[in-house]
Amino acid sequence: PDRPEELVYPELRFDVPDAAALRFELADGTPVYAMRDSQFPLVTITVSFRGGRYLEPAGKEGLAAITGDAWRSGGAGERSAQQLDEELDFLAANLSTSIGEVTGSASLNVLSKDLEAAMAIFMDVLTAPRFQQDRFDKTKDNMLQAMRQRNDDAEDIEDREWLRLVYGEGYWMNRLATQASVDAITASDSKAFVASLVRSGNLVVAVAGDFDPVAMKALLDRTIGSLPRLEAPLPPVPQPEHHPAAGVYVVDKKDVNQGRVSIGRLGFREGDPLEFPLRVGADILGGGGFTARMMKRIRSDEGLSYGAYANLDFPVSMPGTFRATFQSKSSTCAYATEIFFGLLRDLRAAPPTDEELRTSKASFIETFPRRFASAGQIAGLYASDELLGRDHGYWTAYRDRVAAVSGEQVRDAMTAALDPSTMVVLVVGNIEEIL
Repeated sequence: PDRPEELVYPELRFDVPDAAALRFELADGTPVYAMRDSQFPLVTITVSFRGGRYLEPAGKEGLAAITGDAWRSGGAGERSAQQLDEELDFLAANLSTSIGEVTGSASLNVLSKDLEAAMAIFMDVLTAPRFQQDRFDKTKDNMLQAMRQRNDDAEDIEDREWLRLVYGEGYWMNRLATQASVDAITASDSKAFVASLVRSGNLVVAVAGDFDPVAMKALLDRTIGSLPRLEAPLPPVPQPEHHPAAGVYVVDKKDVNQGRVSIGRLGFREGDPLEFPLRVGADILGGGGFTARMMKRIRSDEGLSYGAYANLDFPVSMPGTFRATFQSKSSTCAYATEIFFGLLRDLRAAPPTDEELRTSKASFIETFPRRFASAGQIAGLYASDELLGRDHGYWTAYRDRVAAVSGEQVRDAMTAALDPSTMVVLVVGNIEEIL
């Protein structure tokens, strides 16, 4: 062409990878999602399992976090902690472990040529962690040090008290570690916790990188496929029963000159009939960009905050929250809060504009392929789906479901689900000045 605007490009099209084509089972029934990528001579194996912090026994709060941190660092099999570090360094291998709220994982990344040697180490970490006492004590001491600092930062206070307020004081995620509970946790507790979770029937494996599929299946059958079976199904994740009374809740922190405000309520699980209209509505109200109403009014028009956001998440295992947040100087916290409620009422009273709807839907649809940007992300996402019980069809229908959302559906969903009269307002700051 003579001019650049005359260039013609093929249609940009992204198809969701076929999960079934990546899936196979080991001889013991463990599902594996494997995707080859020969760009680099590396392979990553991630073993994910159900179970996490919600299973901590009373009086041992902090067990999941301590176990996840000390698991990798504390040695395994015949190897001391130092020997484990040295052998992994010699192989240029990265091995990590973590245990979260409802799931955990152990992951190995190594050069393809060293996979057999690294896999022997990985299996010792999975099946015979040592939790060497000096490393274990250091992990516990780190948690105690962090505990002593958890009231220093207003943001940490806000996040902690928000969960207590919305989910209830007695809900499992709000049973916080104390010095007594940390002192009560032993290396034997962590060994037993790992042994109860890393079992056949409770695992999903993700593999990505430069590997031969036949050899990989044989290797996994000999190793991960040989683990003992889970003796009984794990307890389901408890669901919240708490319903906080609407109103303003305050935490006084006199040494700050700005207040932190969170507004919202208990939310919804993934699969709720209103999920996609609510996703779009929350994005229009307070998504991350400067086109969102909260950013326009509270930051750009009024200059009350550097950032004002609204987030509505949809977890698989339990309800999430609707949470609008901003930080403003003490004298303007109430004014910014008033503006937020006005914006929420506006979105409940009338559909968003065509431009707002088009911009928000495009942001969901055009960024969607990022979830599948690498072989590791693809295998990991599908492994997570199976672990949590999400149907893979969720992803194939995702963009169509976003595209189908209308302005009227956004208005109706916001009206049905996000009533301002049911909201709680949490304020952390110099309460005398803020009030």
